[in-house]
Order: sequence, then structure tokens, then C-alpha cells
Amino acid sequence: MSVNTSSKRARELLALAPVIPVITIDRAADAVPLAQALIRGGMRAIEITLRTDAAIDAAKAIIANVPEAIVGLGTVLTPADFGRAKDIGAAFAVSPGCSPDLLRAAAGGDLPYAPGIQTASELMACINAGFDVVKFFPAMPAGGLSALNALAGPFPSVAYCPTGGIGEANAAEWLAHPKVIAVGGSWIAPPAAIKNGAWDVIESRARAANGLRRSRG
Repeated sequence: MSVNTSSKRARELLALAPVIPVITIDRAADAVPLAQALIRGGMRAIEITLRTDAAIDAAKAIIANVPEAIVGLGTVLTPADFGRAKDIGAAFAVSPGCSPDLLRAAAGGDLPYAPGIQTASELMACINAGFDVVKFFPAMPAGGLSALNALAGPFPSVAYCPTGGIGEANAAEWLAHPKVIAVGGSWIAPPAAIKNGAWDVIESRARAANGLRRSRG
């Protein structure tokens, strides 16, 4: 199957940084200072998860006020969620899993999109829909690097953004894998740090995570 425009552009965006901050935000008012802290730390691509009522307003605030940021929506579960990402001007979309309806909706447009997979069957569905960049989720509970190695064998053209159970202690190990284009991580800006306005801490964590690029071979 040929690779669709959505997947090609997702590959380009995910390659911008070694770590994509995965953000769960409870107050839209925190969005702009959070994004500014991440930018200062060298991270432009930001995934705002659709897990709270504030998520859409937070993403819209960053898009409007922090032009350096590349804002995506995560936890995209339905074609309606995908439509919301397009409507607000999100730069990309990410899902924890995949469904036929969602794959069809994404394949028909040009919004960069990374569907989520755990199994070979899910990966085959994504490939058949034209997607060769996927989110491996939840990475550690789903088998860790040994599971990724097993998938990489029969699917050599696929690139992965593992997320789930990845943190400061093991991110470099994942990034050293030749099929890992980036990792997603919530450790850079956890909810408690956002709630407390610990922008300097988040900036420092972003800078440290961005430095992991040097460990990739």
C-alpha cells in the first residue's frame, strides 16, 4: 500500500524532536505559560490530550498565542475528535488505538496523524490504510522493547512513537532503537507541575529531554 499524505507529514513532525510532551491540562489558563516553558526548553511539538474539559480551549489558546508551538491533539478516539482537531487548526493528531472509521477519516485528509497500535493485526490495518508511522501504546505494558523488536521484523517500513511507561530513566534506550522516531512522555510536564505553575522545572525537563537527541544512533 502507498503511504498517504497524513502519514508522511506525521513522520516529518515527529522527527522534529526526540520527545513529544504528552500533556493533560485541567485549566486552560495554564496553557500559554506551559507552552512557553516548553519552547524555552527547545520543544516545539506539544500533544494536548483530550482527557479533560479544558483540553480544546487549552490547545486553542496555545495556537493563538504561541506561534512557535506545533500543537497536536492526543487521545483522539473518534472521527468527530479528528474533526475537532482540524477545526481548531491543530498541527497533528494522535490516537491510543485505531478503528476502521478513524483510519478512514484520517486517510482521507492531510492532517498529520499517528494511529495507536499494540498488535500485528492492528499494525496491518494501519499499513493497509496508508499509515507507516504509529504510536506504540502502552509501550511498557504492551511488552516493551522486546515487543517492538518483534513487530519491527515483519514490518520494516514502519516507524514508531512509543508512549506509556517511558520516562527519564528509559527514554534514551527507546530512542536508540532504529525504528523509533520519537517517544511520547508525560514526565516533562506532569499535571502536578502544571497545577503548581512550576514553569522553570518544566523548562529544565524539556531541555534535558531534548538533549536525548544526541544519544540516538
